[in-house]
Amino acid sequence: MFKITRRRLLGGTVAVAATIGTAPVRRAMAQELPGGPDTEWRHYAADQANTRYSPLDQINAENFGDLQVAWSFKTDILGARKEYQFEPTPLLIKGRLFLTAGSRRDCVAIDAATGELLWMYRKDEGQRALNSPRQLSGHGCSYWTDGKQERILFVTIGYQLVSLDAATGLPDPAFGVDGVVDLKKDFDQEIDPETADVGLHATPLIARDVVVVGAAHTAGDVPAVRKNVKGYVRGFDVRTGKRKWIFHTIPKKGEYGYDSWLNGDADEAGNGGVWAEMSADEELGLVYVPVELPTGDEMGMFRRGNALFGESLVALDLETGVRRWHYQLVHHGLWDRDIPCAPILCDIPVNGKTVKALAQPTKQSFLYVLDRTNGQPIWPIVERPVEAGDVPGEWYARTQPFPTKPPAYDVQGVGIDDLIDFTPELRKQAVELVKQYKIGPLYTPPVVSKPGRWGTISVPGIQGGTNWPGGCYDPESHTVFVYSKTQPSVIGIIPNEDTSVSEFPQVHGIAGSEVRPQVAMGATAPTPFMRPPAAKPGSGPPPGFLFVQGLPLLKPPYGRITAIDLSKGDLKWQVAHGETPDNVRNHPALKGLKIPRTGRAGNLGPLCTKSLVICGEAGFYTNEYGIRGAMLRAYDKATGEEKGAVYMPAPQSGSPMTYMLNNRQYIVVAIGGGNYSAELVAFRLPGVA
Repeated sequence: MFKITRRRLLGGTVAVAATIGTAPVRRAMAQELPGGPDTEWRHYAADQANTRYSPLDQINAENFGDLQVAWSFKTDILGARKEYQFEPTPLLIKGRLFLTAGSRRDCVAIDAATGELLWMYRKDEGQRALNSPRQLSGHGCSYWTDGKQERILFVTIGYQLVSLDAATGLPDPAFGVDGVVDLKKDFDQEIDPETADVGLHATPLIARDVVVVGAAHTAGDVPAVRKNVKGYVRGFDVRTGKRKWIFHTIPKKGEYGYDSWLNGDADEAGNGGVWAEMSADEELGLVYVPVELPTGDEMGMFRRGNALFGESLVALDLETGVRRWHYQLVHHGLWDRDIPCAPILCDIPVNGKTVKALAQPTKQSFLYVLDRTNGQPIWPIVERPVEAGDVPGEWYARTQPFPTKPPAYDVQGVGIDDLIDFTPELRKQAVELVKQYKIGPLYTPPVVSKPGRWGTISVPGIQGGTNWPGGCYDPESHTVFVYSKTQPSVIGIIPNEDTSVSEFPQVHGIAGSEVRPQVAMGATAPTPFMRPPAAKPGSGPPPGFLFVQGLPLLKPPYGRITAIDLSKGDLKWQVAHGETPDNVRNHPALKGLKIPRTGRAGNLGPLCTKSLVICGEAGFYTNEYGIRGAMLRAYDKATGEEKGAVYMPAPQSGSPMTYMLNNRQYIVVAIGGGNYSAELVAFRLPGVA
């Protein structure tokens, strides 16, 4: 059944809500709904363990398709322009939703039953905000209470930490200076407060009355400067805003990890921030921070050696910031495999014993499962030899760590069998296309770009695999659910021939031979350039255009959700997530072919409840009624069978959450993209409260 309902809003705007399902809506409206006590969602991903799990079951497999829009909240009035990249997950405390929203990153409180705006806080930062590398509303805010006071904390676009009274939205005068801590100060480095390349999209993590704040920089392959801001992690007192500790993600001389850098490269390197969400175990007194690469994402000649703590998961003491343990997931990465999301903390059965574990989804589509008390792998992670590349001056790691369990949950590397095969002709064209590139297994290195070999096709691409939304976890079945996408990237390195090699010392190559580098990065601008040169007219598709007749180079699914059983280290099920894109469904080369749902590529986070895994789609499609939009889908968490779907006017852009309020369960999700501006949408079942 397909039902469309319309309700007229202020100003004459018509909102369209539609539901798809097999059970008549009338059935749900004719009976009392099973209720329950109010519940809350106090952390970005439900809890400090980042599980994104709720035991609620009023919305279930039998009625998910009956969901209707309870209310919606547009963010158009928040900021000087509309927002289309809307990524928050709201918090729910005492009937109020708290989130950041709008192009100026306002912090707002919303009535969770009606969507009414209760208060709004905005900090005008002028040019400082305009210069920030991390714009728009970010991922949300955090909550703290001691049972008497209640505070909402968030990081502004201009990289300032703000503490607000949860009841009024007014700054806490006891925190920092008039409720604000300037994060560009007390940073163990001198940086310009208006122009420094540092900001943050993630929420601050609060545990044991400590606020832990990471750092992010300009997104992109090549940093604007070699000596960029160093992305240190800090802990602050939640009551006063006073700095308690700092952890140097790029070690200083004499600190642990400094010797993993060659030739003193750590002294000049930048970046190395923690731009992802974090997790914490208050009982162990640990915060788990996922560290990105230092300068730069696909070039390592400026951070020779394994260069801790690049692409490492680090456990820090909550009270002191002292490193307790670390695990480097990629040695001297050249593929932009920043750890993109918080690890999931979980207690799992292993060999008859319950182990305090963590499960880290990654861009490379491995789930690394470690003992969170000491960082030791639950199942062996083996070092395997990997290929070296041919980039002048580059340093190559001899081996990379490969988990033996669980298996990879998405495609890794490229072979002929991975190429599009809808028809023999499409496969033939795909084979010809990849002859212009270097292909191979995971960790095939970037190469110098030149005609006839434009670069290395990297799969997963530079965004993953899995990105910032991460996964969710079911404590009943010890199962991780994670979305990933199959979307390749091309990495081609072009040396700048105008740069003198004299400023760069000799380095040791992978075989120990001395190599004279042909590229170098100065203090003000990068010399390697990450995009291949233009092809000659008539010589074929432009470099990096990984499509065959407009169809993706690789076989579908392009997006998938995988269930991973942590009691066994196995994959339980996997489904293509997301409707087939219009350009694939309507492609003339595929006319007459019956193609299963392909899934959609994007950055998505699922939600797990008592019986369901819930996730919206990435991207728009046009349904059989000619309506353009996306679906919010629910799967049986035990089998992966789809149990229902409801229409949304735009794709999911922030991860969903759920709560019970006044005997009604709500599912709330941020949507937006394309020409549809940001909106927070709340779904619930029809019926009598």
